[in-house]
Parts: sequence; structure tokens; C-alpha cells
Amino acid sequence: MGIRKRWVSGLLGVLFTGTVIAQGHHSFEIKDGQFIYDSKPVQIHSGEMHYARIPAPYWRHRLQMIKAMGLNTVATYVFWNYHNPSPGVWDFTTGSHNLREFLRIAKEEGIFVILRPGPYACAEWEFGGYPWWLLKDTSLVIRAYNQPFLDSCKTYINKLAEQVKDQLVSKGGPIIMVQVENEFGSYVSQRKDIPLAEHRRYNEAIHQLLINSGLTGPFFTSDGSWLFDGGSLPNVLPAANGEGDVENLKKQVNKYHNNQGPYMVAEYYPGWLHHWAEPFPNIPTKQVTEQIEKYLKNDVSFNVYMVHGGTNFAFTSGANYDKDHDIQPDLTTYDYDAPITEPGWASPKYLAVRELMKQYVKYPVPEIPAQMPVITLPPIQLSQSMDVFDWKKTIKPVMADTPLTFEALNQGHGYVLYSKKFTQPVQGNLQVNGLRDYAVVYIDGKKVAVLNRMNKQYTATVNIPANGTLDILVENMGRINYGSEIVHNNKGIISPVLINDKAITGNWNMYKLPFTQQPVVRSGKQIEGKAALYSGTFTVTKPGDVFLDLHSWGKGIIFVNGHNLGRYWQIGPQQTLYLPGCWLKTGTNRMVVFEQLNEHIKPEIPTVQKPVLTELKKAVDN
Repeated sequence: MGIRKRWVSGLLGVLFTGTVIAQGHHSFEIKDGQFIYDSKPVQIHSGEMHYARIPAPYWRHRLQMIKAMGLNTVATYVFWNYHNPSPGVWDFTTGSHNLREFLRIAKEEGIFVILRPGPYACAEWEFGGYPWWLLKDTSLVIRAYNQPFLDSCKTYINKLAEQVKDQLVSKGGPIIMVQVENEFGSYVSQRKDIPLAEHRRYNEAIHQLLINSGLTGPFFTSDGSWLFDGGSLPNVLPAANGEGDVENLKKQVNKYHNNQGPYMVAEYYPGWLHHWAEPFPNIPTKQVTEQIEKYLKNDVSFNVYMVHGGTNFAFTSGANYDKDHDIQPDLTTYDYDAPITEPGWASPKYLAVRELMKQYVKYPVPEIPAQMPVITLPPIQLSQSMDVFDWKKTIKPVMADTPLTFEALNQGHGYVLYSKKFTQPVQGNLQVNGLRDYAVVYIDGKKVAVLNRMNKQYTATVNIPANGTLDILVENMGRINYGSEIVHNNKGIISPVLINDKAITGNWNMYKLPFTQQPVVRSGKQIEGKAALYSGTFTVTKPGDVFLDLHSWGKGIIFVNGHNLGRYWQIGPQQTLYLPGCWLKTGTNRMVVFEQLNEHIKPEIPTVQKPVLTELKKAVDN
């Protein structure tokens, strides 16, 4: 589709009533306590949506959904690791990596863009958006005034700027504002071991890198209002996250912004993030509409985080932690209980907010676009299979005296099978205190234990015979994306394996299973209890969105036509995986499943009409 020569502006104000305006250069400023577009004061009604979490063919539909909810702006993070998967490798062109195409569609649809380039994003995204391979440089200190880190940030920011600096509103594009760093005040409060002056020096360095790259703003920072002291910058607008008290918002912004506005809530939460093995959080519709109306009545600009969450496809989901859990991995779905659901449907929350916005805004609110079609299929039969030990025979291992981390193996994501043969029998207490994050333990191919960093299960009783083999299949469940522990994000086995407190050294073999591509399954004998690959084909007459029902499966990942749909896990609360219809073909389609637990598996996957995201099983599998 070609670029239209004229586009609809959605910004609110006397100037904007939804009429078609000529394409060209415009101005957007933060001036005299207001947002000013082409010399007229405006308010920002934004919704957060991350292009990386949505298949590119669905971008236009989701942007139309945002506009039909009564919003005029979309905010999006740019995830550094999404565009820079390995050193020197950049992708701004394929599929959902094509940021310029996303910006072009937003402009065509008359929606302005708030760009949140980081380089730190959080967003429940793997490593908060940082590339995993930064961890390989031991001289580099994440999120600090450290020259190797700043040099890496400079490379990223300059590469990004090459793609988007001509998309600033002053150049005729849709980008009206650019964020500096992200929630840095939170990090300052968590890292009191670093002097405040050094924190501020780092924050300003990122600001300057953005300016030098050609991303000239206007800029803002984003933090809880009680954290402005650590996260704000001189002469940069501080916007508040999660602030419901309008008077407090104004008081805090005034304190750090020359005693004037404009006033903006950079993240208003109509839902919340969700972890495996925890209840799916919900926020009542009435609570959401009452808060948004408070902003509208008081001329407070806002960004609904998330207006549409989408999906953490492949290995993109991140993780948190707390005092009870050494890791809290995020679900594959990023539905977020947002107004626009994971598959792009208008929820009751959406409809209520839309009616509210229509009462207040002065621009026309378009009709809701038609929902993407949904199909169900006969149970998908997986007729080919191969267990992990047959697969192991086809892989050349890396050998070392002790287990190596994923990073030392030059692997970012997926799994590693750690294997050690014992010439003498040994029995007792196996300790894998350096487990990152989940492991299935085998002795001579028989499963004997599951270890899990989430519930601090690092030990198991083992009885290894003479000439027996210990195999530990380790999964990276997503790097921590928030908090002080973000600097400790190596994966795999990061310290010696012990049996009865004695380090087991010598002749460890490591088999890399990164799943960067859909594997080929050679039909073989599949044995219950061993991790296994399953494969099969299915026929589609007319493609549409599909929800795969994983109730009867254990834990693993699924590929369809080369697309990694992400993780499933029987503990819930998510029990389905979303398969976008745009990834299906009329005719024959291929599915590959890697199932880690493989207990009582009937090798077929049914489909259902709706996603199941709130069904929590009580027990964490062991």
C-alpha cells in the first residue's frame, strides 16, 4: 500500500476537529506549561502498544482500534535487543522489526507517536530490552556511567536514529515526543550503593546521546511522582507513572519543572502484568473509567499502559523476582487485562472507555474496526517424534571442566543440555545452586527430578551408578527486566554443580538447543518422561486466528510455520497459546512442539474459540 499524501490528525485542541490537513513539517513543543502543536495548546490522549508484540500485518488494525477508543496518540518502546540480536547484526526491516513501517501506518491512520527508545525499557520484556550479549563483556556495567556500556548505548541510539529521526513531527513524521531512559528514579532508589551524582551523570549522558543522534525531542522522563528526585533531568518534563492524584501530580511536576506543567501521566494502568503460577490480575472497568475521567476533567494528558498488550512471542518475555521467588517469569501472553485484548478484541473495558472519550473529545471518534476472524480446527495430530537423547546424538557438544553459562556458550536463549558421565558410582544430594532457571534432571535417560529457581528448588537426591550419565536440561525462562538484580542476568548453570557439597568437575558436555529456528523432527521412538520433539501437519481452508489448547501438555514451546509462538506451562494461569491467522497458510501448515516434561502425552493439540488465560493450577510441577 502506498503512502497517502494526506493524513488525519487526531490531536485534541481548537485546531483539530478531525479534518484532513496537508502533510508537511509541523511543530510540537513543551512551552509555557503546555503541549503546543503548531502554536496551539493540545492534550495528549495516548495508548501504549508495542509493535514488537504484534504481527506486522495486524499493526493497522490495532492502530485503528486505538483511534476508535477515542485516543489520538500511540506510545511504544523500542527494544534494543529486538533489533540488535547479536553484535553487529541489526534488523529494522523484517516482519515486526520494521519500525519505519509501523510509523508510516500510524501517520496514515492519523495517530501521533510517543517514542520510548530506552536504552532500558523494562516492559516485562527479556532483560528489559538490553541485548543478552552485553553480559559477555566483563568490563561493561549495565545501566551505569561506564564507558563500555555508554559506547554500546551510543551505537544503538545512533542506529535507531538513522531509522527514525526523519520521522519527528518537525520533519513531517508522527513522532511528537521522545523519552529519556525509563523509570530511572526507581533504579536510583534500588541502587543506593551508587552515589546519586553518578546516577545523574549517567542519566544526562543518555539524554546527550539522544540529542547528538538527531533525536531532538521534545524529551520527557517517566517515573513514579515520588521518584522524580532520582529520575528527572533539568529542563526535561517529568511525567508520572501510576499517579491517580491530580493535585499531587501537579505539585510534583511543578517542583521539578520550573513551577509549571504540562501535566502528564506517562503510564496509567488499566490492568497489570502477570507471572506464571500466579492469579491473573484484573482491574474493574468502573475503576478505569473513573480515573480516566478524572484526567479528562482536569486537562491531564495521559498514556494508557497498556491499551493493547499483545504477545511475548518466542523468548521475549522477561521476569521479575521478590523475597519469596528468586525469579517470577512472565507469561507468554501480554494481554495485561488491557482494553484491547491479546487477539485485538474490544473488551467491555474498551467499550466503556470509548463512550467516556466520546463525551469529552472534540474530534470525531471512528467506528470500531471489524474483529479479525477466528477459526477452530480438528485436533492437530503430531505423528512424528524424537526424544531429547536421540536429538543429543546429532549435536556436537562443547566440553569444559565445569558447566558453562549460556553466555560463555555464546547462546542467548532456549535450552542447554548439560551432560556428565561418572566412572564411579555416587549418590546423595545434588545441588545446582547456580541454576538459571528451570531444569529436568535425568540419570541414564530416566527423569529423577525437576529443579526450579522460581520456587527456590535447587536440590535433589540422586543415585548415579558406575558408568552412569547425569543429564541436566536447563531452560532460560527470561532475564530479569526490573530492579537491582538486572545486573545479574547470566543464564544456564552459573556456578559449580555439587553432590554432597563436592564440586563435580571434569568432562562436562554441553549440548546447545537455542531454538533460533524451527527444528526438523526425525521420526523415532518417543519415550514417556523424556523431553521430546513432536511434529505434524494440519490443513487450513481459510486462515484465521487460532487458540491452541495446551491443557493436556506439560511445559515447552511451539513453532508453527517457522514462528515461535512462545512458552506454555501447565501450571497456568495461561492455558492457551495465540496463533495469529496471518502466520497460517491456506493448505498445509507444519507444527513442531518441544515438550520438556512429556508425561502422559497424547500427541495432539485441540483448538478453542477463546483464549484461556485465568486458569491457575495450584501445584508447581516438580
